[in-house]
Amino acid sequence: MDYDLGEKAEALRTRLRKLIAENLPADFLGAFTYRPEDLDQTVTFCKLLASENLLALAWPQEFGGASASVWEQAVLREEMWAHYEPRGPQYMGLNWIGPAIMLYGTSAQKHLHLEPIAAGEVLWCQGFSEPEAGSDLAALRTVARRAGNGWRVTGQKIWTSYAQVAQWCFLAARTGTQDSRHKGISIFLVPMDRPGIEVRAISSFLGPYHLNEVFFDDVEVRPDELLGTENKGWEVIRSALAFERVGIARYARGDRLLTQVRSVFGGLGGLPGVLRSRYIAAMVHNRVARLMAYEVISSQTNGTASDADAAAARIASVMCDQEASDVLIEAIGPALFDCKPEDATHLNAAVADYWRYSRAATLAAGSLDIQRTLVARGEIGA
Repeated sequence: MDYDLGEKAEALRTRLRKLIAENLPADFLGAFTYRPEDLDQTVTFCKLLASENLLALAWPQEFGGASASVWEQAVLREEMWAHYEPRGPQYMGLNWIGPAIMLYGTSAQKHLHLEPIAAGEVLWCQGFSEPEAGSDLAALRTVARRAGNGWRVTGQKIWTSYAQVAQWCFLAARTGTQDSRHKGISIFLVPMDRPGIEVRAISSFLGPYHLNEVFFDDVEVRPDELLGTENKGWEVIRSALAFERVGIARYARGDRLLTQVRSVFGGLGGLPGVLRSRYIAAMVHNRVARLMAYEVISSQTNGTASDADAAAARIASVMCDQEASDVLIEAIGPALFDCKPEDATHLNAAVADYWRYSRAATLAAGSLDIQRTLVARGEIGA
């Protein structure tokens, strides 16, 4: 395949960088800091992107998008992640919740949800992981029991990103028996202000808002909130996770920070010899991860994408994330963790933030062991 994204894609990259430079502070490091204004800035920036017809770039026009190419969408993902994701938690709705609703939603669900996502007006969280069902999602125990035409949901979710600020939850619950595993799961689109839902923040080094527990105590779920077919939610989950695994262009932030650190040292020659070879390896692996993501994006457009391909791209992406962050930490020095945020240079703060997020990368969206299992199954046709 041809990895030249073309003139339109590169013009878009220039346009996005200009918007970021003009509308975000130079020290911006994402939505989930201890400065409340950072989350507010992401909301404002999303609405700016929407007004420029850029937020849901590759979505069909009928759903509030611009019907752009998947390669223009790839550029959008890269520039957003390279610049600390100024869309904040919006990327979840844009990258995989919205596309899943397009594939499996009713006309009413598409009308209700897609345009607000494309306009940057609504935040979503994903109710998948549980205390006894993390990477083994088919072991989930949150139960949706029939009640009239709808359901009543009881259970607990954990590690739920953005639950404190989200208006809607993309919720997986068991509608079959526990033994039915994959065949007894359904997906529901549930408002977070529904009575019986309680959110508790989980303290972590990733910052506020990011991780939460969510408890469902006999929560009403209505018939029109079922996405797809009852007991066939696993198909929806697989589609959503395939979008998610290439929806975050992790390699883009690593590439940018590696380039910045090289400049600080006056080029490769300024790096110590042993570190120089590790730096070069990290940069090469970063570029390989990018090409693997592109291959999955290409296969998604012609209907040949597989779970194994998406999982392999995910493995490459998160592994090079950790490799690059370790090189960056060694280049700048571990002392950067001892300085207060207000005393750190922007690059030091960015490297520290990148290192923290890279530690969690091998667990998010399914652990590396799960991704490797998907690759192995693909290879043997299981």
